[in-house]
Amino acid sequence: MKDIDLKLENSSVKPREIIKAKIHVSYPGRYDGVVVNTQILNSNHLIVYRSYNSKTISQNVSRLFINKNDMPQNSAEFTASIEFEPKEPHDVKFRVSIIQEHKEIESTILFIKLIP
Repeated sequence: MKDIDLKLENSSVKPREIIKAKIHVSYPGRYDGVVVNTQILNSNHLIVYRSYNSKTISQNVSRLFINKNDMPQNSAEFTASIEFEPKEPHDVKFRVSIIQEHKEIESTILFIKLIP
């Protein structure tokens, strides 16, 4: 079993739809938190993070860090959206990493499809 697991509610999304995800960490050692990075392949656009664990994110951030103290039972949920209108489908890469003292311990990657 991996030390970090990412589950996305849907395998495809349209612009402005809410993307819902769950992260679970089973890493037995110490860690500071998790970081979520996304990339919309073949595009210069970014994803917009909306919330994590029901806390609204008020500013645009290029990557989302969730502190271990904000992860009851070593789990977290976040929402995001894509705010541009694509002319063609794009793959969207989600990479979630466990971070300890500014170092990545382990990560996992999932892809979803952005549909125009």
